[in-house]
Amino acid sequence: MNWAEFLTVALIHLLAVASPGPDFAIVVRESVANGRRAGTWTALGVGTGIFVHVAYSLLGIGLIVSQSILLFNMLKWLAAAYLLYIGIKALRARPAAPSNLETPSGALERNARAAFVTGFVTNGLNPKATLFFLSLFTVVIDPHTPHWVQAGYGAYLAVATALWFCLVALLFSQRRVRAGFSRMGHWFDRAMGAVLVALGVKLAFTQLR
Repeated sequence: MNWAEFLTVALIHLLAVASPGPDFAIVVRESVANGRRAGTWTALGVGTGIFVHVAYSLLGIGLIVSQSILLFNMLKWLAAAYLLYIGIKALRARPAAPSNLETPSGALERNARAAFVTGFVTNGLNPKATLFFLSLFTVVIDPHTPHWVQAGYGAYLAVATALWFCLVALLFSQRRVRAGFSRMGHWFDRAMGAVLVALGVKLAFTQLR
């Protein structure tokens, strides 16, 4: 393994994953609204979504998408519509009783599944992630690097992403943090909804360069 190349990949990924975006917004919202377990499952969904980008980058499909305005726009609009859908639902949130912080175990199971899918779809449909991984696997990573090593880089990126957002979920699902947000209740949900809608609109107007 080329350790210099790996460290470069890790550093670029750290800078990218730490910048706020749809993944961060959705993990925070799930953690505050539904607790640590839902937030963690959302984080795992985001991390698993990385494998989608790694797979088509290794197969060369990302290059095709980057060169096709039609395919890029289809992906972009689908992702924007999904973010707008989630955001609008959050904007319509109503005040909830503090007792809702304690969720029955049965609901937790449903929320865990839904949270994982939400995280996975949010990351998997992000066209900016498509372009990020395309540039990573074509510019930063030497094309002569063995595919099994590139796949290893991809596994690291997925695990690192999941761990990062698990930490985000851990922070925002703390009882004191949730109690503080519960005082604002639906206003927080609406604020996060506005962020998601703004991200969706911004994404819809993203141009292929």
